[in-house]
Amino acid sequence: MKKLFTLDDFMIAFVSALGYGYGEVMLNLFGWPEWLVVVVSLVVGIAMEELISAMVFSKTVQKDPRNKFVTYISILFIFLFADIISNVWLKVSMLDNLVEEFLYVVGLPIIGFVINLCIRAYHILKVRKVYDDGSKGFVFDVSKKEVEDINQHNQQNLDEYDADCAVKIRTGIYVGEKEKNNEIISYYGIPYAKAPVGELRWKAPEPLPASQEVFEATNFGDSAVQVEHKGVILKLHKQSEDCLSLNIYIANDKKKEKKPVVVLFHNGDFSYGGSADPLVYGDNFVKNHKDVVFVSFNYRLGIFGFIDFSDVPGGEAYPDTLNLGLLDQIAALEWVKENISAFGGDPDRVTVMGFESGAVCVCMLAACEKAKGLFQKAFVFDGNPEMIYNTPDAARTLAKKLLEETHTNTMEELLRLDTQTLKQVSTKLWQYLCTPTYDKNFIPVDIYNAYQNKAASGIEFIVGIPSNEGGVMRSYIGNNNYEKLLSIGLDDIRKYIDDATAAEIREYIESNAAVSSELEAKSKFIDQWIAANIYRSAVKLAEGGNKVHLMYWDEKPLIKNLGSGSVDVMAVLLGNDEALELYGNVMNKDMSEIMQALLQKFIKGDPLRLYTNEILAVDAINWKPYPKALIVKNKKIKFDTIKDKLTVINNLLKY
Repeated sequence: MKKLFTLDDFMIAFVSALGYGYGEVMLNLFGWPEWLVVVVSLVVGIAMEELISAMVFSKTVQKDPRNKFVTYISILFIFLFADIISNVWLKVSMLDNLVEEFLYVVGLPIIGFVINLCIRAYHILKVRKVYDDGSKGFVFDVSKKEVEDINQHNQQNLDEYDADCAVKIRTGIYVGEKEKNNEIISYYGIPYAKAPVGELRWKAPEPLPASQEVFEATNFGDSAVQVEHKGVILKLHKQSEDCLSLNIYIANDKKKEKKPVVVLFHNGDFSYGGSADPLVYGDNFVKNHKDVVFVSFNYRLGIFGFIDFSDVPGGEAYPDTLNLGLLDQIAALEWVKENISAFGGDPDRVTVMGFESGAVCVCMLAACEKAKGLFQKAFVFDGNPEMIYNTPDAARTLAKKLLEETHTNTMEELLRLDTQTLKQVSTKLWQYLCTPTYDKNFIPVDIYNAYQNKAASGIEFIVGIPSNEGGVMRSYIGNNNYEKLLSIGLDDIRKYIDDATAAEIREYIESNAAVSSELEAKSKFIDQWIAANIYRSAVKLAEGGNKVHLMYWDEKPLIKNLGSGSVDVMAVLLGNDEALELYGNVMNKDMSEIMQALLQKFIKGDPLRLYTNEILAVDAINWKPYPKALIVKNKKIKFDTIKDKLTVINNLLKY
């Protein structure tokens, strides 16, 4: 991604080499001792390097190519003039030692480059040893001790604690811990609503009471009860219905000005996942970008978060069950609005980030009246409203199957069931589990039309589209489950398309199945369907007046069967290289540095431009809004329109 040498690097090396070489020649002419010649020539060379770097990487030079051209030409003319004077007066040419010193100056970066290549090759070999061809999906090389460490619980009523890590809010005093060589302070497992257990099971989240107690905040709260597919890492983490907690990462500094806030919505197809997944840790991002406050949280999933009991006797007392997961998310955002200033965050500068199902939720909340004003910017990757066209009928069907599997008839009987029983049934019914549901009062029935009519007014978006997310999903849930999921998806799609589009889709699947497999052909089609609909969301948002930046992730996976999409983008954006290796890939650290810098600018409200002075050895980047898109492909970034790259099925875009 980075160039070994740019023109900027060449000019800096050229001038610093002159400083080293000319300083050495001049001092030898004056008869100085050899040790003093070495010391002074080094000082002169370093000073010249610092001076020319400040000039070349100044904003004035970097922002205008004409200024850069004038600067370089001026440097060359000054050199030639100085060389003429040196030859005439001192009978010494500045060129005499230039080549030797130049090779010395450029040699060290080349050695460093080779070393980095060797380190990367080592990590790739290590990943391939664990994953082989990736046909078994995500497998996790995690030690027993790591599992034990992450399953600790926070303690209450601390007698002694580090006051530097303590934050007082309305609901208590929470004591975090210093991490990353004391560069950041993390707060884990802070509750943002009452535990939805007992009589509060299947109830909307309720605010916590005020408290003066002191609580430890050094361990993740329990993950939501979820379906434990083979490729889901949180099967190793403690789970319970008492899951409404969040985590905060802040820099360990004394800055008084309020910082912008990022709130991350985790992925997981509405049935698994959580903030204890190493992919979504915020510590590395905050360490690299100390002027940001990072928040992640859990919300209810599966039958605990998205179901409809209106046909069940006693179900009238549970009117919110269709979208409890979304209500949890709103409660978390309201907690941030109320409390984040105590952690140094600005409650009026909140960016939400969502991946896959988390991105879908952000898309919903952007058009939801109850979430108005809770965030001002949104980064969504691999999520769009088309993914959740559930109806109350589907959610009622799920409730009916739940009653059948548990041999119950009423809400009273359901409430008496223990968590483990419900978890087992949830796993058995995983393919019937629901997503958020359009219910008119909460979410607009036609959300695309709502976008067009300014329902998401005032929110700036980055909309990310993957080209190969199917492999990622298959790696999470396994081949058999993925095949079932594709069949369900195709059945749903047939409800919305005309005969001409259906015929084109059949032809596409049949022709691709002939050269690969039917499963692979269906997966490629679903990838295109999702990509086209994410693009549609971006179009409708732009038509409604929202500022939208598009991103298209078209990177090849390290291991083909694992796919490339949300997993890679989460790790790259947050700088979680160790987590990415757990998921079978190796971080491109140059790409991560660039994408993190762009994300930070988005969070802060700065123009999405990068200059060489901000990230050395990278050409200037200017990410323009829709219809242009930032395209990540073959470890490179370029900008172009992407409508013609999303699908080869013509009728999809017409639809």
